Amino acid sequence: MSPGWLPVIASSSSAASATVRERAVDGQPGQVGEERPAGDPPPAQAARNHGPAWTQRTTSITLWDVDRETGPDTDGTGPAAPAEPRAGRREEAARGGLVPAPRPIHGGLAGDPRLPIWIARAVMALVAGVAITAWQGWRFGLTAAALVAIADTIYRSRTTSMIPAAVRVSSAQRRTGRRLFLLRPHGYVALRSRAIPGSDSVIDHLVIGPGGVFALDSELWDRRLPVRSVTGDMLYHGPFSQKARLEHATWEASRAAVHLSSALGQKITVRPAMAIYGPMIPWIVASLNGVDVFAGKRLRKYFRRQTRTGSAGRLDAGQIEEIHIAAALALPAAR
Repeated sequence: MSPGWLPVIASSSSAASATVRERAVDGQPGQVGEERPAGDPPPAQAARNHGPAWTQRTTSITLWDVDRETGPDTDGTGPAAPAEPRAGRREEAARGGLVPAPRPIHGGLAGDPRLPIWIARAVMALVAGVAITAWQGWRFGLTAAALVAIADTIYRSRTTSMIPAAVRVSSAQRRTGRRLFLLRPHGYVALRSRAIPGSDSVIDHLVIGPGGVFALDSELWDRRLPVRSVTGDMLYHGPFSQKARLEHATWEASRAAVHLSSALGQKITVRPAMAIYGPMIPWIVASLNGVDVFAGKRLRKYFRRQTRTGSAGRLDAGQIEEIHIAAALALPAAR
């Protein structure tokens, strides 16, 4: 045993108040630092006065003190603490990362964007089932509820896109950006996401090149719904009219033209165009309500064709650079 504090003697009446300790020096008990209650005789004299029985009692108390000094803190008057329940151990292990915590089911379901559709479908099926059951019986009611749920599922699959609007816009803009980059050797430059001052509108791409200046809108639509044109001016995506979208594209081009003309001190014409990704477009280029509408895969062909025709007048390299700089200042980047 290494040198340290060693218990030497204790009183027979109280172990805590009568404990006597002395410090060992080089393995031998020393007299310096010895602690003894006032009035007690030295250890050797006490042993001679009380005899072997007193010495044995002292040894027993001394071992009990050693156990208290070196052992764990326990309550000597009560039973040992019960073992930790198995469930508590599992929770502690889960907090420590040993066992994966259970995944919250209701939290993931509440964040699903299809939840309102499911709720509406269940309500419609329930109403139809209850009404038919009260009228014709539960068999017809159950059949009616199933038919309503199936019909709503088919309708939603044809009219609702599962891709969020923000994802559709960014994906369409990235596709357009890659195709516009390939047009740089043909003299075209583009500014992406340009805000129109005084409004919340953003032009997806302002394209400047030999064929003129274009406010290009990029759209990613559900490929399951057909695209069609009615009377040469109306655009439909499935059962939904896109008249408002065409009018907004025309307005964006007109506002861009106003700001560019003011910045350059001369009239600048900006032509609205719309590139659609997803569904099949049954025409090459259609001018609908003043907007050139075409499939996104035909974008490069469209601008090369504009270079040849140039209805607004062909621009040279100097004019393209001048308009490009003015547009960057007049139409700031959207945040």
